[in-house]
Amino acid sequence: MERAAKKEAVEQLNEVFKTTGVAIVAQYSGLTVAQMQKLRTQMKQAGASVKVSKNRLAKIALEGTDVVAIGPMLKGPTVIATSNDPVAAPKVAVEFAKANEKFVIIGGSMGKTVLNVDSVKALASLPSLDELRGKIVGLIVAPATKLAQLANAPAGKLARVIQAHASKGEAA
Repeated sequence: MERAAKKEAVEQLNEVFKTTGVAIVAQYSGLTVAQMQKLRTQMKQAGASVKVSKNRLAKIALEGTDVVAIGPMLKGPTVIATSNDPVAAPKVAVEFAKANEKFVIIGGSMGKTVLNVDSVKALASLPSLDELRGKIVGLIVAPATKLAQLANAPAGKLARVIQAHASKGEAA
């Protein structure tokens, strides 16, 4: 790699690290190209991204960012998964690690908070931002649905009472 290319790679990584919500570090030694491609696809579908770079360049790019704490985790062949949604990258990484034993999660960082493997798994078990938004909308809509049911209930009860009296009169 030429010096200019290295500088450009560091600048791009630095920009990614500055704008990311969460960064997950994992070792990928022994994965096939097809498996790595599958990981990239799954991350992209979840709104996350995967970066493989030289550890030395990544450590330089980490300087001045909130996720600088992942620097010591960068040893050996590592991949860095990032996403703005704090749940997207951990969720995909944990699911991928379950299916591929050669993909080992080391840890990560959410803002200035350092995450160990258990923290990453805990983040992965949380509902995503879209799921939470759906639940909130459901909670907001629920009272309106209940009001409509309550407004219709007295009319339904009155109709049943009248029907009962009518059928009682016909029976007599």
